[in-house]
Amino acid sequence: MKRKLIALSALACCGMAGAQSSVTLFGIVDAAYAHGSGSAANRTQLASGANNSSRLGFRGTEDLGGGMSASFWLEGQFNTDNGTGVATNTNNQPGGNTTAGGLTFNRRSTVSLAGPWGEVRLGRDYTGHYRNRVDTDPFGVVGVGATQVNVGSLAGQTSTRASNAIGYFLPPKLGGFFGQVQYYLGENASGTPTEDDGNGYSLRAGYQAGPVVVSAAYARQQFAAGDIVSTNLGAIYDAKVVKLMAAGFRDKTESATPFSGKGYTLGAIAPVGVGDFKLAFSSYGSDAGLKPKTKKAAIGYVHNLSKRTALYATYARVRNSGGATTALNGSVTAANQGSSGYDLGIRHSF
Repeated sequence: MKRKLIALSALACCGMAGAQSSVTLFGIVDAAYAHGSGSAANRTQLASGANNSSRLGFRGTEDLGGGMSASFWLEGQFNTDNGTGVATNTNNQPGGNTTAGGLTFNRRSTVSLAGPWGEVRLGRDYTGHYRNRVDTDPFGVVGVGATQVNVGSLAGQTSTRASNAIGYFLPPKLGGFFGQVQYYLGENASGTPTEDDGNGYSLRAGYQAGPVVVSAAYARQQFAAGDIVSTNLGAIYDAKVVKLMAAGFRDKTESATPFSGKGYTLGAIAPVGVGDFKLAFSSYGSDAGLKPKTKKAAIGYVHNLSKRTALYATYARVRNSGGATTALNGSVTAANQGSSGYDLGIRHSF
């Protein structure tokens, strides 16, 4: 992605020599003609972010010397089709969900301090256990082809991101090892049964050796009604002519009547000329009630007109069982019936 870089020297801005700082403005504008077919109703719409989520962001860094740096990252998602901003969550609990409207920095809002010892990052950020979901999905968990693990996840409010988070990342160049530890707060008043609701932690560790990457994650989010525990394992093999991906997931709610969700993703990306073919199979289901389960198959192609602009097409179909009613692109389908959908779009990055 080519981005516009605005370089600012500390000498010019602050009258201090020795330190250098920079601020980068970046973003993606993505829109698609999206259609979904279901047994009960079909739907056609102009959708946003079917290849990459539409976003606007600012990030900056300052060299503090001695191998240390300070940085910030502010990134908000918006809907290209109507110009509205996307909702966020303030406290990792259902009551913290906001309504969509103006632009918010819902994707990421962090400030960091980094050095040879690693990085400490504060604010709203991706959770560690989310990484294996997005890294092993050829469709990047967006659009009609997004892995069913992402669509049906039972991992709760911190399934993707967490607010009020304190994170630590291992430094790079550790012989292929990488990892992070993250703790997030619900920020409730003490002395109540729900004082720990929204608190939690996420751990991720992995190893990269040449074309192979493997990683595992574990997370727990606290609730008085029952904690949610998530575990996953992912693997990637990049053979250059094709990138293969696989991951397994499990989410468990430790309530009075505990239940869990399990799923997997299998995918591949094959570069062909100036484009990429994508193929994925995924499944996610719960052991609650009739044991609803949905299986998805998706195929797509991204044609790069330049480094910044691409055209894309994606087709997907789901099969439901156990009373599941998953439908694609806003269509409606009856229990245990299938659904199909497609996206035809354009993505521009800056």
